[in-house]
Amino acid sequence: MSHLLGVAIESLVAMLLILTIGYCMVLNSRLKRLKADEHSLKATIAELITATEIAERAIGGLKHTVRDVNEHLGSQLTSAERMSQQLKNQLAEGDNIFRRLSKIAVAARPATDAEPPPVASPPRVSSAKAVAAAAQAFSDRRRPGGLAA
Repeated sequence: MSHLLGVAIESLVAMLLILTIGYCMVLNSRLKRLKADEHSLKATIAELITATEIAERAIGGLKHTVRDVNEHLGSQLTSAERMSQQLKNQLAEGDNIFRRLSKIAVAARPATDAEPPPVASPPRVSSAKAVAAAAQAFSDRRRPGGLAA
């Protein structure tokens, strides 16, 4: 019986060894697939790094362009505001001169008793004043970042 028990134990060990060899073969095939996936993943990561570097350079170029445009537009808006203020001052001075000339013309007319004295009419807005008001409204729409609305 001891001989039979030894053969049974040896058979059990042989079966376990066969199972272990089978499991090692399965693990080996899985490791090969994992190695292949690792190579493809490395290639994908390299492409992603290249694309990221290209995108970073493009973003840097866009930031530089935006900064240049913003500075240029800001200086143009500042110049437009100065011009608008000059036009407003010149229009005010022109209206003042026009009122004085009107007063001089009215005073220089010969006075007749049949005509009633002229009634002062409300001042009319000249077309130049309307243009100046429109330019001022445009310059007032300047955004805090320096860009017009």
